Amino acid sequence: MKRRTRNIVWSLLMILALLTAPLKVTAAEQNGESSDKQQNETTEQKTEETEETAPEMTTDLGLASPSVLLMEAQTGTVLYEKNASEQRSPASITKIMTLLLIFEELEKGTLQLTDEVTTSAHARSMGGSQVFLEEGEKQTVETMIKCIVVASGNDASVAMAEHIAGTESEFVSRMNQKAKELGMNDTKFEDCCGLTDSDGHYTTAADVAKMSRELIERFPQILNYSSIWMEEITHVTQKGSKPFTLTNTNKLIRGYEGCVGLKTGSTSKAKYCVSAVAKKNDLTMLAVVMGAPDYKVRFADAASLFQYGFSSCSIYIDRERDPLPELSVVYGKQDTAELEYAEEFRYLTTGGTVIGEVEKTMELPEEVQAPIQKGECAGRVVYKSDGEELGSVAILYGADVARAGMWDLFGCTMKQYFLGTA
Repeated sequence: MKRRTRNIVWSLLMILALLTAPLKVTAAEQNGESSDKQQNETTEQKTEETEETAPEMTTDLGLASPSVLLMEAQTGTVLYEKNASEQRSPASITKIMTLLLIFEELEKGTLQLTDEVTTSAHARSMGGSQVFLEEGEKQTVETMIKCIVVASGNDASVAMAEHIAGTESEFVSRMNQKAKELGMNDTKFEDCCGLTDSDGHYTTAADVAKMSRELIERFPQILNYSSIWMEEITHVTQKGSKPFTLTNTNKLIRGYEGCVGLKTGSTSKAKYCVSAVAKKNDLTMLAVVMGAPDYKVRFADAASLFQYGFSSCSIYIDRERDPLPELSVVYGKQDTAELEYAEEFRYLTTGGTVIGEVEKTMELPEEVQAPIQKGECAGRVVYKSDGEELGSVAILYGADVARAGMWDLFGCTMKQYFLGTA
């Protein structure tokens, strides 16, 4: 009994000391600059990987197109480029940004695939590639997406822009704002479909790759639409119902094994362009071709880029991540903290080399002090091969843990006493 009484007195003294002592550091502060530095290094490392360019390119693929870029989309690694920063007219690959904004609205819930979109007189008046929507005609958002990405419908693009933003000009403002957010510093849009031949409507192969990667990485479902070869829709107007067949403008869908998208474009000013996506052996290649002299060269150059990428690269993806423990929390309202991985680890090798066996090491503290916040960095997993560090992935707290108050600590002490553990 004396021992239990002594333990209770000791616990109460600890509580009083805790209340009168300066507030302990938070979990983020506890790790000090090392936690912030680790988080920053992780972010910087990811940025570096995103903007990484393969070693100095001495390979000449003999491409006829004046401006090209090849990227492994999952890592953002640029594998090959030629005049990729040269500003050029993009034609209908402009619609990649239009599609990105559409899918962002779907993500926010302000737009549903089943919503009906009414075609205005302005949208109907679009020339060039179109699906011949009539003024007043209604189609679902999903049908409009197919019309845009499969058949490159200018009329469908404008109809969607007006439906989302009220006017095409307001939608174009949003396109330009998004371009700035993505770091597309050599891009300016003047319409939502690329039909214009204005000198003020331009982008680069590098910028097209940025917006293409953003679209397919954030919204991979777009590839379900862009890989459609042919599909029939129905025009329902005052004149009655009439079937219309959408045919994919991207001939690589049938001409190159593994190609699943993304968007073609051509005008007299832009000549022939394509932003193409192909998947093989866990790799996702993104090939951008601009200014090709004809449509055959456009697709041939994209296929050559794919072939080069798939033959020279391999990728390691950690799909079997180790289970994360729960960290012990001191002075918290909960005794443990949940953990989660910040992202999936991917590592790309180039030059035909194949990665060897990968070792993983988890770096976590034994315990942390409350309070902690969801999303704070708790530690990291380090990946090595042959003793060389390949990279790391941050481990984050999965939930908030508040700091315990006086009565929380007192209650915990009483619980321990009556359970006989004090």
